[in-house]
Amino acid sequence: MNLLTVLTGILVFLARVTDVSLGTLRTISIVNGRSRIAFALGLVEVSIWLVVISTVVERMHDAPVLGLFYAFGFAMGNVVGIFIEKRLAMGFVAIRAITVREDGREMADRLRELGHSVTVFTGEGMRGPVIELFVVSSRREQKGIVGLLSEMDPDIFYVAEQANVLSGYRTPARHAATGWRAVVKRK
Repeated sequence: MNLLTVLTGILVFLARVTDVSLGTLRTISIVNGRSRIAFALGLVEVSIWLVVISTVVERMHDAPVLGLFYAFGFAMGNVVGIFIEKRLAMGFVAIRAITVREDGREMADRLRELGHSVTVFTGEGMRGPVIELFVVSSRREQKGIVGLLSEMDPDIFYVAEQANVLSGYRTPARHAATGWRAVVKRK
């Protein structure tokens, strides 16, 4: 194995990480109905893949180790793609939170104060009356909502499901920007 083979292998690995990561984001964009983003990501993804596969196939007989770089790049691309997608948190979730506490309506009011739309249902659980809070939010806000609910009721039961099709979604009301954010907003 010479230096050129190692450098080619590293480039193959990095290119595979890139194109598989883009493929992961493209797939999620398709699921979320973002066709323009999916189109652009797919175009770049396949362009990278064509260059990489032609390089590997052309040199595979002389340097079979390139197949390992290719395979490891694919595997790492999946991990990186999932990591990036979690950081971007694209899409929406429907959160159903069920509490047995009587202050469930106060929990709903607190979420409403933060600008979230909340629907409250009363029901019957295995041990008696329950209150269900139904909230649709962006995935970025999910952790904060669940954290607030868990803080108010440590025994709360919740389920968060991906919401693919929404009608009439209302973004949470935001308070006016202050400090450096106000300066950035003016530009």
